Amino acid sequence: MKNALVTGSRRGIGLGIAKALAEDGYHVILSGTATKEATQDVLDEFLAKGWSAEYRRINISDLDEIKEQVDQIFQDLGRLDVLVNNAGVAPKERKDILEMTPESYHYVLDTNLRGTFFMCQAAANHMIRSLDQGFEDYRPRIINICSMSAYTSSTNRGEYCISKAGISMVTALFADRLAEYGIPVFEIRPGIIKTDMTAKVTEKYQKLIDEGITPIKRFGLPEDVAGFVRAACSGYMDFTTGQVLDADGGFHLRRL
Repeated sequence: MKNALVTGSRRGIGLGIAKALAEDGYHVILSGTATKEATQDVLDEFLAKGWSAEYRRINISDLDEIKEQVDQIFQDLGRLDVLVNNAGVAPKERKDILEMTPESYHYVLDTNLRGTFFMCQAAANHMIRSLDQGFEDYRPRIINICSMSAYTSSTNRGEYCISKAGISMVTALFADRLAEYGIPVFEIRPGIIKTDMTAKVTEKYQKLIDEGITPIKRFGLPEDVAGFVRAACSGYMDFTTGQVLDADGGFHLRRL
């Protein structure tokens, strides 16, 4: 069976991606920072639908935990076909960049950027070694969930924007380095998605959508982003790597 690890998959975009991959026949490794007991209801939902899934605690801001858990996944399962780096945090308090604290900067970047880089590194090294193991239909890939904030200025959460801009380069670097092994790396940039992270600013974003900030006038859903992940896993785009997929309702268009 093919295995897929989705970080930050207890809720929101990550959970939507995990459900899509499970429905497509992957054994899905859900992960987050909560205990297994706190995630049992999510696991029960998967198992009730006949999907193959498990939960592993991975705090991607902890580099030792990244290495330990990725090593353990390959030891236990033998192979990892898909890594989806979705885990991320927003600033605990939105502040103007003239007031941003070093603590907030490091809190966001240690998870979003540093964590994503070392998840890619840990998985990639194992994937390269696994190519020689003779696994049937083994075509591993890495998918980084980024954001339109990679190129969109929000001066009241600059640390988040910086972290997402960095993920774009992480994607490019690993796409370049892993191309010789036939391991594609993709970046998906969600736009305004209805999740817990946007719940507090729903009214603000709904007004912007109604006024036409996106050509497609609705909130995105986790299922929308999951569709892009499915496309990246399909094999139909494997004559490219480092490709950016804009799951943003057309926000990336420059319009007059």
